[in-house]
Amino acid sequence: MRADARRNRERLLDAAVRAFSERGLDASLEAIARDAGVGIGTLYRHFPTREALVEAAYRNELARVCDSATELLDQFPPDQAMRLWMDRFIDYLTTKEGMAEALKAVIASGADPFAESLDRLSTAISTLLDAGAKAGALRSDIDPLDVGFALGGILLITSDEGQRDRAGRMLDLLLDGLRYRAG
Repeated sequence: MRADARRNRERLLDAAVRAFSERGLDASLEAIARDAGVGIGTLYRHFPTREALVEAAYRNELARVCDSATELLDQFPPDQAMRLWMDRFIDYLTTKEGMAEALKAVIASGADPFAESLDRLSTAISTLLDAGAKAGALRSDIDPLDVGFALGGILLITSDEGQRDRAGRMLDLLLDGLRYRAG
């Protein structure tokens, strides 16, 4: 893919996440294209249907949060990287919550935007847990999916507006549990 086409695709995906998160299925494809600074024809060349755009936007956000695990480990000690990643994951889930209506339409069309989700999340969490266990900062007996489900649970009880501080405190508690008996 040419560099300009790749940039256009990325701008479209960013604009789509914003639009679908704010307006759900009511998001206008023309407005998404305009927000991305491209024409509607460019949008349709990359994403022939609304469902294809929603699915690609969801997968792109998932890739960003999962890929950030390695980036954070390059910059911070493993337990700190885990905590920062958990914040990113909660923010990602909040974005996905906003896209829920649009994702339901994708699923109704027969696509499965979640097919890769658990594997990608498990790999990202495993990367963080393994680095933490190797450094003696995190327990070595944790199932990565248990951490993922715990994060999902935190979101469920803190998803109301104004609950982000509570989510942060609960993430601190979860991290403390991941440190217990470390080393």
